[in-house]
Amino acid sequence: MKRVEKSRYFLAIIPPVEISARVLEIKTYFRDHFNCKAPLRSPAHITLHMPFMFKETREAELVSKLKSLATNHTGFDLKLDGFGAFVPRTIYISVEPNATLISFQKTLAQFAKRELKLFNTNYKDQGYHPHITVAFRDLKKAQFPQAWDEFRDREFKAEFKVSSFWLLKHDGKEWQPQSEFTFGQGS
Repeated sequence: MKRVEKSRYFLAIIPPVEISARVLEIKTYFRDHFNCKAPLRSPAHITLHMPFMFKETREAELVSKLKSLATNHTGFDLKLDGFGAFVPRTIYISVEPNATLISFQKTLAQFAKRELKLFNTNYKDQGYHPHITVAFRDLKKAQFPQAWDEFRDREFKAEFKVSSFWLLKHDGKEWQPQSEFTFGQGS
């Protein structure tokens, strides 16, 4: 019996290049000052659907279905403001509350369950909390208080138009943007 190869994917919003570059500077700071390297394995992003396994042979179908979902949605503005944390290891850039983002993520989650048979939309079923992670997993618990003291009141402000979302694929070492799905564009 031939084994079917599966790859790891996730769905996310990737900010514009200028904002992504600012996020990369912060991730690099965490690497240099706290030996926290895990965030550098993915581009700056706001997760819409947690990582999932999917057969590579069905990747074209996955892309086609996600493209059809995107055509029925319109872009929206998003604001980033300051930093937040999930104690004891995660520090992130905060996304201002946004009803359109929440609604789209909920629609995407329902679509993923119905059309793609994916059921792990959110982390440990904790609900959706949009953010851009800058430190996690390999930030030592003992270092967290110092790192959080440095970033708790630090300013980070940015605003951008969300006109698409992305399918990212793990290449064995890092997450790579695979396919972009632009809102409101039929094929």
